[in-house]
Amino acid sequence: MLKEYKSVQEVVGPLMIVEGVEGIKYEELVEIQTQTGEKRRGRVLEIDGDRAMIQLFEGSAGINLKDTTVKFLGKPLELGVSEDMIGRIFDGLGNPIDKGPKIIPEKRVDINGSPINPVSRDYPSEFIQTGISTIDGLNTLVRGQKLPIFSGSGLPHNNVAAQIARQAKVLGDDAKFAVVFGAMGITFEEAQFFIDDFTKTGAIDRAVLFINLANDPAIERISTPRMALTCAEYLAFEKGMHVLVILTDLTNYAEALREVSAARKEVPGRRGYPGYLYTDLSQIYERAGKIKGKPGSITQIPILTMPEDDITHPIPDLTGYITEGQIILSRELYKSGIQPPIFVIPSLSRLKDKGIGKGKTREDHADTMNQIYAGYASGREARELAVILGDSALSDADKAFAKFAENFDKEYVNQGYETNRSILETLDLGWKLLKVIPRTELKRIRTEYIDKYLADKD
Repeated sequence: MLKEYKSVQEVVGPLMIVEGVEGIKYEELVEIQTQTGEKRRGRVLEIDGDRAMIQLFEGSAGINLKDTTVKFLGKPLELGVSEDMIGRIFDGLGNPIDKGPKIIPEKRVDINGSPINPVSRDYPSEFIQTGISTIDGLNTLVRGQKLPIFSGSGLPHNNVAAQIARQAKVLGDDAKFAVVFGAMGITFEEAQFFIDDFTKTGAIDRAVLFINLANDPAIERISTPRMALTCAEYLAFEKGMHVLVILTDLTNYAEALREVSAARKEVPGRRGYPGYLYTDLSQIYERAGKIKGKPGSITQIPILTMPEDDITHPIPDLTGYITEGQIILSRELYKSGIQPPIFVIPSLSRLKDKGIGKGKTREDHADTMNQIYAGYASGREARELAVILGDSALSDADKAFAKFAENFDKEYVNQGYETNRSILETLDLGWKLLKVIPRTELKRIRTEYIDKYLADKD
């Protein structure tokens, strides 16, 4: 029999202090019954002697201290998992919100997960095709990788997220592929955009959606990514599926952490965020990967909006340390009407070399990738020089690179949100654009590849 307590001493924001407790554990799930009979849930955040601090998931509005009953359930917050979750939509606490039947769980799993032993991790090495040229061709996504998208307020990261969720697939592999989508603090319109897009295109048939709306309690945001990753771990490591996890928007998640930290009166770190922000984010990001001897994998694409487009802000800054690269959306390209506005020069995938080449994409991939990067950087410099000094100051090679950069933005980057390019189409388009550059300037590509592939584009 679970003991009930009527010793609530204080409620501060999303936190509740209960005194006189015994045998309570950290992260234990709590059931709170208010004076009206309404039941809410929370978890133990801190224990000090016989005092327990509880974090309320549904908020503290309307709670009467004297008549509120608290019951400690002796277990952590869990998610009931089953393959039937695929094709369904849940809220941030794992409750179905799509009017479908109740999920009958195969088992219940602690949402905090179990850390993957570093020794048992398998190195990411297989290519995932997203259908977006700037990612597949230049910042390749590899199965088991964590590759965040850094965006800014008002930029179309939702369109990019929906496009990746719709188009992503593992080439040359018959293994089942699923998408787990976790949204934190998004508006009703944004949620409806994702649901409509997934339903219209059929992507919902292989997806699991966890949606926490902006008007839902901020505390629910802290559990949403853990719910999504718990579902992903079950599908990947117990059902052998390749799972792509898309999390948006990690900035809203960090804001919820800051809110709880302020309520606990903790000493703030950079910009008011808690000092353990790095540790907390790493507990989410490090749940991606592959395990030796198991066929499944978890690949993560976290999306975060940089406040004031500041890449040195604590959230993108710490994310960059933990993850393997970043895809950056550019406001300049967005204003130019380029869709998706992915800026390839500061973007980076640290594992791209592991997932490309003969047998994975094509033998010429690495050389053309390096040449396109170099050519685009030279072309942008030439264009800036022309603005200051005029076209007459440019050499013929500079003019060729400037033309290449212009064509690259128009044709390679600006593919729209509905175009799904195969990796071979992306590589062929790269060769077509490189024709503008004099052959003597193609210094990063081996001669045999130039002879083999450039001749085909003449």
